[in-house]
Amino acid sequence: MGIKSVKLGYNVSIVSPVNLYGCVLGDNVKIGPFVEIQKDVEISSSVTVSSHSFICSGVSIGEGTFIAHGVMFINDKFDSESLDKWVERKTKVGKNVRIGSNSTILPVNIGNNVIIGAGSVVTKDIPNNSTVYGNPAKTKKRL
Repeated sequence: MGIKSVKLGYNVSIVSPVNLYGCVLGDNVKIGPFVEIQKDVEISSSVTVSSHSFICSGVSIGEGTFIAHGVMFINDKFDSESLDKWVERKTKVGKNVRIGSNSTILPVNIGNNVIIGAGSVVTKDIPNNSTVYGNPAKTKKRL
């Protein structure tokens, strides 16, 4: 575990142990312990990533977002008939998003000002100003 080839902004807080490599962390980012952030991840300013979360390659996270404990990002839907045809897919998280503990985020686009309830499995894009929860996560409220 460690920190390798990471571009750090100003006033970044990282609590060890972590595994961060090839990613970009903006200003005022907070990373909790037991977090892994892979290469080609971009995290904007004022984002918090709580403990035991995993952010795979191909994810971008907008400013002011809060990621609670144990959130898992996935970068392939494994929708091919062959296991050897793994395809990395991108995930975009908008600004001011709140992702509840133990949620799983498949390759999707999440709008701005979204709340994702704890334990949700996000399989589809989420529009701006929405609250979603469940498995699969469904829109319950538009702000």
